[in-house]
Amino acid sequence: MDVDEVPQEGNRTMGGHRRAMYARDKDGRMVIVPSRGGEVDETVTLQALERIDELAAAARERVLAGRTSPLEYWMYARRLDLSQLSQVTGFWQWRIRRHFHPQRFARLSTAILQRYADVMGIGVEQLRRLP
Repeated sequence: MDVDEVPQEGNRTMGGHRRAMYARDKDGRMVIVPSRGGEVDETVTLQALERIDELAAAARERVLAGRTSPLEYWMYARRLDLSQLSQVTGFWQWRIRRHFHPQRFARLSTAILQRYADVMGIGVEQLRRLP
């Protein structure tokens, strides 16, 4: 991509920030060019956020039906997926899936709940229930 092709239309999901993009200058060298983003970036970001909101809403319904724990809802509400939650908590994915079971979640120690709560930036009591 040439320097004059770097998207500058603006992307409302970037909140006025810019991102660095590599582009080729007139001498053929790769340089860093600040970008305000473009329509494609914005569309993809909005679709991803919409999908995450759908997952959170579906998890919320499962929590209300007693089929999963509030942990799954909070995971999506904090824009995480299972692999990301596993990475940031240090728990194996299979273990987190077990914690999605309401009965097992209810028996989790405060230390484990605190680990989840710290990652999600909420308190333990908030983690135990839906907003």
